[in-house]
Amino acid sequence: MKSISVKELAALGTDAAIVDVREDHEYAEVRVAGTRSIPLSRFVESLADVPAGGTVYVMCAAGARSAQAAAYLADQGYDAVNVTGGINEWQLDGLPVDRG
Repeated sequence: MKSISVKELAALGTDAAIVDVREDHEYAEVRVAGTRSIPLSRFVESLADVPAGGTVYVMCAAGARSAQAAAYLADQGYDAVNVTGGINEWQLDGLPVDRG
């Protein structure tokens, strides 16, 4: 499975298609601006909501749930990349987030 660090992802800028697979309450608390929320608990039935036609970067809190989702997407033919460290690492690195 492909993976990327949060710093590498941040360097790609705002055009990167990021899917956050944390649950709704987690996403509501803190998120990366411009991400699309598709919780892992309903990921399979929400596959049509995943951006198509390019690389999809999959994020969660720390990297475990996003690894599952990225592997599933890769099996479905997507160019999916797991974001290692997730939103926790993103915040630790001082990268910008939206809250509330």
